Amino acid sequence: MAKHLTRPPLPAAESMKSQMSEASSGARAIELAKMRLSYSRESLTESQANPDPIVQFQEWFQQAAAALTEPNAMTLATVSPAGQPSARVVLLKGLEEGDFIFYTNYESRKGRELDENPRAALVFHWPELERQVRVEGSVRRVSSGQSDAYFASRPRGSRLSAWASEQSAPVTGREELEDRLSRLERRFEGAEAVPRPPYWGGYALRPESIEFWQGREDRLHDRLVYLRAAGGAWIRSRLAP
Repeated sequence: MAKHLTRPPLPAAESMKSQMSEASSGARAIELAKMRLSYSRESLTESQANPDPIVQFQEWFQQAAAALTEPNAMTLATVSPAGQPSARVVLLKGLEEGDFIFYTNYESRKGRELDENPRAALVFHWPELERQVRVEGSVRRVSSGQSDAYFASRPRGSRLSAWASEQSAPVTGREELEDRLSRLERRFEGAEAVPRPPYWGGYALRPESIEFWQGREDRLHDRLVYLRAAGGAWIRSRLAP
């Protein structure tokens, strides 16, 4: 005789997945207007914050690195000459002399927009710490030597993929990308090093403003912004949430 099994209660994570599945099928709608959290972990006062925003960022980043899987993930926002904004998540790969360093394909959409309009904004979102950091400033390419050094540190597969991908260009399907990668693996088989493509390298964002946001109860958040003055000094002020 067949046994009738009773399904055990779903764990919290699986329960949420089930609710999302039901919502996508129309069985149950998620009430977005009711989704909210109360922030109460920390505060950010003028006496707590370092007068140097780069030092303050480093302190917060160290705390984020201890709590998050990928604390260097950041949203990079660029704007075309026509004023059309675009944003995507990239990885911070260096903080050098106060500049925020990241790498990409120069011929990608973000690369083209940065060359045409060399200004950008970054956002770090660390929800486990109820924090955000916003950075705005001018952007320039880093030196070829710096790009070469970073490219050489990447895993071999990532270096080959940089050659295989004409980033942001349409492709017929994933098979096209995999075919390109296979040809490149044969091309560089036995080679000690995979050179950096000439269309791939780094950018440095020189911050002109850095804002630190700390979630607080009742949405009365803490916001401290640092603006770079003409002489290079930083001027700090508090913003209303």
